[in-house]
Amino acid sequence: MTTQQQRQPILIVGAGELGTSVLEALAAHPKRDAARSPISVLLRKSTIESADPAKRASNERLRALGAAELVPGDVVGGSEEELANTFRRFHTVVVCAGMGLPAGTQLRISRAALAAGVPRLLPWQWGIDYDVVGFGSAQDLFDEQLSVRQLLRGQQATDWVIVSVGLFMSFLFVPAFGAVDLGSRTVRGLGGWDTPVTTTAVRDIGRVAAEVVCDPRDDAHHRVVYAGGDTLTYGRVADLVEKRFGGRWTREEWPLDLLKKRSEENPDDAMVKYQDVFGAGKGVAWDLARTINRQRGMRMQTVEDYLAEMKDLE
Repeated sequence: MTTQQQRQPILIVGAGELGTSVLEALAAHPKRDAARSPISVLLRKSTIESADPAKRASNERLRALGAAELVPGDVVGGSEEELANTFRRFHTVVVCAGMGLPAGTQLRISRAALAAGVPRLLPWQWGIDYDVVGFGSAQDLFDEQLSVRQLLRGQQATDWVIVSVGLFMSFLFVPAFGAVDLGSRTVRGLGGWDTPVTTTAVRDIGRVAAEVVCDPRDDAHHRVVYAGGDTLTYGRVADLVEKRFGGRWTREEWPLDLLKKRSEENPDDAMVKYQDVFGAGKGVAWDLARTINRQRGMRMQTVEDYLAEMKDLE
């Protein structure tokens, strides 16, 4: 066996909240051989070389968390050929950059990974079940995610795994999303109080990603797997919020026809599109018994757990 075959270096694309969580979990995973599978993080060259104290501190934190190397690369401005050349020396590429990037970026990253002959790819698909949602949904960005799936399914050379996690748990509490607005003490039922949603804390997403990378087994090759910390209705979310913080709360039900109307009236508002998709309840929730974390006995954070860690309202 050659040295190259023995080594399985890992590249994390992006170092935001998700990328950092994946880095921490990979660095701590008991089945990763640090010498055989060093972890690198892809950042823009300007970020790596920046003299800005905040960026320098961020880079040092990545190294402290376990990044053996900060690799220069630009998934937006760089060509597919440049990305492929960067990816070529890695065994596993975990894409953690996606939110807010221009349309077409995820397809470019995936094509570059395939062109590089990357043995294993975890693309930016940390969300809902796009196969169930289908093409032509209220959120047009989801069409690209389906195109990425078609691309990966159309080849066999690169192993891939997509981890569907539902809604990032922190997103439940982003006022613009609408479900919980702590500032105005308002909770809303998107599509109705009985609409279900699966949600996962970002640090648990990192743990599942590390589990899939470091201990793939037979259940995580060339397929979509599901993860989840909690599956519950918006009515249950409202109950838990009111229980945690007490006091008076306003409950508003946003039926699907209202969400669709708002989406039509605000065609450029991505958040309104997300509300429409999650209010429809299609492809956004699944039985936790199906999840890879439940099947592997991983303890995940629930919404009630998450609320318990939040500060009291002023």
